Amino acid sequence: MTTSEARKAIQQLSEKINFHNDLYYQKHISEISDLEFDQLLESLIKLEEQFPQLKLPDSPTQRVGGTIAKEFSSVTHRYPMLSLGNTYSPDELKDFDGRVTKGLDGEPYEYFCELKFDGVSISITYENGLLVRGVTRGDGVKGDDVTANVKTIKSLPLRIKSKNIPKEFEVRGEIFLPKNVFKQLNKDREDIGEETYANARNTASGTVKMQDSSEVAKRKLDCFLYYLLGDIPGTKAHSESISKLEAWGFQVSPTYQKCKSITEVLEYIHWWENRRTDLPLETDGVVIKVDSLDQQERLGYTAKSPRWAIAYKYKSESLSTKLNGITYQVGRTGAITPVAELEPILLAGTTVKRASLHNANEIARLDLRIGDSVFVEKGGEIIPKVTSVDLTKRNNQSKSIQYITRCPECGTALVRVEGEANHYCPNDKGCPTQIKGRIEHFIQRKAMNIDSLGEKTIAQLYDLRLVKSPADLYDLKKEDLLKLEGFKDLSIKNLLKGIDSSKTTSFESVLFAIGIRYVGKTVAEKLARYFKSIDNLAKATNEDLLGVPEVGEIIAQSVVRFFSKSENRKEIERLRKAGLKFFSDEKEPEKVSSILESKSFVISGTFQKYERDQLKDIIIANGGRVLSGVSGKLDYLLAGENMGPSKGEKAEKLGVKVISESDFDKMLNS
Repeated sequence: MTTSEARKAIQQLSEKINFHNDLYYQKHISEISDLEFDQLLESLIKLEEQFPQLKLPDSPTQRVGGTIAKEFSSVTHRYPMLSLGNTYSPDELKDFDGRVTKGLDGEPYEYFCELKFDGVSISITYENGLLVRGVTRGDGVKGDDVTANVKTIKSLPLRIKSKNIPKEFEVRGEIFLPKNVFKQLNKDREDIGEETYANARNTASGTVKMQDSSEVAKRKLDCFLYYLLGDIPGTKAHSESISKLEAWGFQVSPTYQKCKSITEVLEYIHWWENRRTDLPLETDGVVIKVDSLDQQERLGYTAKSPRWAIAYKYKSESLSTKLNGITYQVGRTGAITPVAELEPILLAGTTVKRASLHNANEIARLDLRIGDSVFVEKGGEIIPKVTSVDLTKRNNQSKSIQYITRCPECGTALVRVEGEANHYCPNDKGCPTQIKGRIEHFIQRKAMNIDSLGEKTIAQLYDLRLVKSPADLYDLKKEDLLKLEGFKDLSIKNLLKGIDSSKTTSFESVLFAIGIRYVGKTVAEKLARYFKSIDNLAKATNEDLLGVPEVGEIIAQSVVRFFSKSENRKEIERLRKAGLKFFSDEKEPEKVSSILESKSFVISGTFQKYERDQLKDIIIANGGRVLSGVSGKLDYLLAGENMGPSKGEKAEKLGVKVISESDFDKMLNS
C-alpha cells in the first residue's frame, strides 16, 4: 500500500469509526455489532502502526489508550476550579436565595438546577475543535494533566465537528463509573480473591490517575459535562451554554431544569430525592446556579466559592431494623464473607433484607449481637451496609457474635493469613462451593467463553460426580450429558460443541481461566506475554515474577505457590492433553540487525524513552535475548527508575554489567 492509499484508508476508517461511536454514545443507536466495530478499529491500528506519520490528532485509536505516564505534570487552571458551598437544609437554601435577592437589588432572576454527580471533576480544553488537554481539579488552582486517560472516555468528543465554535474554550464535567460497570468491576475482583472497592467515586478517582491509559480504557469511565468557559459569543445564560454543549456533541445529563423561584428549586430537589436512585450513576445532591451570566458576574465570589451557586446535599438515608442472624458465604477462592440477615426494610427505593459485613474485624468493631437494632445505609447508593448499633434497644442478656471457625460448606477449619482481613477455607479441592465456583470462573466469557454452560448445569454435573475440576469438562460424552435434567440431543450437541470450540482460546485467556489467586485478566495477559508459555511460568521464581509489569509481591507469591502444588500441575497436564493452548501466539519482532547477537538482557524499572515491551522487541529485533531473572550467565541488566533493589544487588554480586537507557541507545547506534 502506498502512502497516498494509506492516508485515504486511514481517513475513511477514522470517519466510519467516529460515526458509529457518535451514533452509539450520543443517540444510543447501534448499526453494527461490537465485533464489526472492533474489526474496524483493529484495521486502523495496524495501518497507523505501518504509517505512524499519518496518524490523525483525533484518531479514534486513542480511545483504547496505550500511553504510559511516569508522572503527571502539574497545570495551572486558566479559570480556578472553586468549590461550592454546601447545605443539607431547605431553610439554609432559602437564606441563600435571600442573599441572591439582596445582591441583585431585587432584580428578577432565574435558577438553573442540575443533579450533583458523585465523581471526579475534570477540566477539558479544546483548541481549533481538538481536545488538547484534560486536567483534574487538584487544589482548584493547579491540577494534574491526565489527557491520555481522558481521551479513553468514548462519550467525550476528540474533535468538535460543529461550525462557529470558538478557537479555544474549556468544558468542565464529572467523570464517573456507571453503576453497572462498578458492579462488574467488583465482581471481577471478588472472582480473583481481591478486596472489592468501597465505592464508585473513589474508584473513578483512582482510575483517572492510573499510569497506563490502556488500563484506564478497560474501566469504561464515562463523563457528563455541565459547564462551558471562554469567550463564547451570543451566550448570556448558563442554560444557553448547556444548549451549546449539547449542540456540539457533548454528553449532558438530561436531568437539568430551569426554575423561576426557590419554591420551584425545592420542588425539583424533592422530585429527584428518590428517583435519582434509578439513574445509571451515583448522585449526592443538586447544584443550584443563578442562570444569567451577567448576574453571576455581579454577585461575584468569596475567597473559596461563587456567591451565585450552592450545592444542596441529600442526606444518606439511614433506617433502623432488626439483625435476625448472620450467614457466611464461601467464594471461589475460599474467602468467607459474613452477611447480615435483616428484618426487611424499604431503603432508597428498594427492599433490603441483607447487608455485607465484610469480615470478622467489622463484626468486632460494631460489637454486633443477634437481635440488635442496627442502622443500615446504602453505601454509594448501591451496596447496603450496617453502619452502627442502636445501643438503647440492646438486650442486656445478648452475647457478642463469635466468628465461625469452620467452613459452612465443608467443615474445614478456617485460616487467616497475617495482614489480611478475610478468613479462608483452605480446602480448595474438596469444598463444593469452591469447586463449582472455580468451574464457573473457568467457563466465563472473559476466560474460556463456554456460553452453553451455566451455573445450574455445573451444579448438576458436580452433583452427578461427572465434573469435579475444569479438566473433567473435556472428558464429557453424550451418554454423560443424557443424565442431565432437561438436556436433549440439540442442547447436548451445543454443549459439546462449545467445550470443543474453547480449545482455540488464547493462552492469555486460558491462564486467567485456571484461576490462580490474585491473577485477574490483565495480569494474566502480562504474564502470558512475558513468559510465553505455561512451562516458563511454572519455572519462574519469585524474583523472576517481580520483573513483570504490575506484578507485586502478593501476586508473585501466589503464582509460585500455585505451581508448587502437584495437584495443580496435574490439572494443567490434563488440560494440555485436552488440547488447550499453553503457549503464546504472539509473533517475535522482525529481525533488523545482529548488533546484539548472543547478548542477553534483563529489563527492570521504568524508562523515559521506552516502554518495557518496546525494549524487549528492540532487543529481540537486533538479535539479543531477554531473560526473566539475573544469573551469572546474564550479560546486561538494563536498569530504569524504581528498579527492584534485589536485582541490582544480585547483578553486582555476580559481576553482571548494569547499563542505563542511554547506555543501551549507544549500544544500538555503535
